[in-house]
Amino acid sequence: MSICPPWRLLLLLSSWRPLLGRAETDSVGQTAGELYQRWERYRRECQETLEAVDPPADLACNASFDMYVCWDYAAPNVTARASCPWYLPWHRHVAAGFVLRQCGSDGQWGPWRDHSQCENPEKNGAFQDQRLILERLQVMYTVGYSLSLATLLLALLILSFFRRLRCTRNYIHINLFTSFMLRAAAILTRDRLLPPPGPYPGDQGPVLWNPALAACRTAQIVTQYCVGANYTWLLVEGVYLHSLLVLVGGSEGGHFRCYLLLGWGAPALFVIPWVIVRYLYENTQCWERNDVKAIWWIIRTPILMTILINFLIFIRILGILVSKLRTRQMRCPDYRLRLARSTLTLVPLLGVHEVVFAPVTEEQARGALRFTKLGFEIFLSSFQGFLVSILYCFINKEVGTASAAARALWRPHREWPGTQGRF
Repeated sequence: MSICPPWRLLLLLSSWRPLLGRAETDSVGQTAGELYQRWERYRRECQETLEAVDPPADLACNASFDMYVCWDYAAPNVTARASCPWYLPWHRHVAAGFVLRQCGSDGQWGPWRDHSQCENPEKNGAFQDQRLILERLQVMYTVGYSLSLATLLLALLILSFFRRLRCTRNYIHINLFTSFMLRAAAILTRDRLLPPPGPYPGDQGPVLWNPALAACRTAQIVTQYCVGANYTWLLVEGVYLHSLLVLVGGSEGGHFRCYLLLGWGAPALFVIPWVIVRYLYENTQCWERNDVKAIWWIIRTPILMTILINFLIFIRILGILVSKLRTRQMRCPDYRLRLARSTLTLVPLLGVHEVVFAPVTEEQARGALRFTKLGFEIFLSSFQGFLVSILYCFINKEVGTASAAARALWRPHREWPGTQGRF
C-alpha cells in the first residue's frame, strides 16, 4: 500500500484548517498535528486490517486506503459503504454516517466517492448556502453559453455564406465566433463530466485511472485551450483594429496568417506546460481545483496579459476616435452619441469588462467579493458571444445590405425566370 507523500498530506491538512476552528485545542498548529497523528493511526490500522483479509476468489474491487477512508473488497455493481473515519475532529456527530462508493462491473472503483454523511455539521449549513449561489450562477451561465452558441452558429453561417462579406475583417470575426463557440461547448461539456462539489477539499488523494476520469481530465484540458484561444482571438481583434487606425497604407490581408498562428497557436504555448506540470505535481481528481496556485498561474498569467494589452489598445482606440470626431467639427450631442456608441460596441469585442476584476486574484476574493466577482465575470463572459454576434452580424449594416441584395436576387420574377445572382 502506498503511503501519502509528506507534501500531499500537508496540503490535505491545510485544506481542512478552516474546519478546525472548534476542535479540541486553540492552537491551529497543535490541532493539525493531532489530526495528522490520528490520521496516521487510522492509516496503519487500515493497512493491518487489509493485510489480514484474504482477497476473494471472484472478481471484486480491491481493498485500499484512498487517503480518506478504509475500503474493504466489494463485489461488482454494488455501492460499497464504509463508516465515517474516526480521525475526523467532528466524528462524534457523524459516527452513524457512511462514505459511499460505486464498484463497477469490471471490478474497478468509480472515480468519485460520496462523503456527504461525514461532513462537518457546523459547516454544512454555510456550505449549502454557498452551493445554492453557485448552482444559480451555473444555471445563469448555462443559459448564457447556450444562447451564445446558437446565435454564434447562425452568425458564422451568415458571414461564411455571403461572398461580398469575405474580407480579412470578417475572417477574423469568423475565427472569433468559432473560439466563442468552442469555449461555450467545452464548458458545457466539462460541467457534465465534473463530479458534484463537496463542502471542503478533503478528497485530495489520487484516484484510480478509468475512462470516466480520463474523459473528465481531457475535457478540462480542452476547456483550458478553448478559453485561452478565445482570449487570444479577442487580442487579435484588438491588434487588427489598432493596425487599421494607426498603420496607414498597410495591407489588410498581409498579416492574416500571423493572426491565425497567434489565435490558435499561442494557447498551446501555455496549456501544454500546464498539463505537464499539473500531471507531475498536482495530479488529483479531475484537475478542477487549483490548490497549488503557482501551477494555476501558468495559465492565468498569459490570459491577464491579453486582458491588459487589449485594455491598452481600447484606450488608444478611444483616443484616436475622439481626435477624429473632433476634427470633423461635429455638433456636441452627435459627437458624444457617436463616441458612446463606438465605446459600447468595442467593449464586448475586446473583452474590456475583464479588466474590472482582473487585479483581484482568487486568493484575495473572499466572501461577498468572491461571489460579486464570480457573478460579474460569469454573466458577461457567458453572454459575450451573444452580444458580439448581435453587434457584428445581425444588426451590422454591411450584413444587412448583403442580406437585402440576396433577397432581391432570390425574389421570383416571371419576366426573368432564369435569373441567378452571385453574391
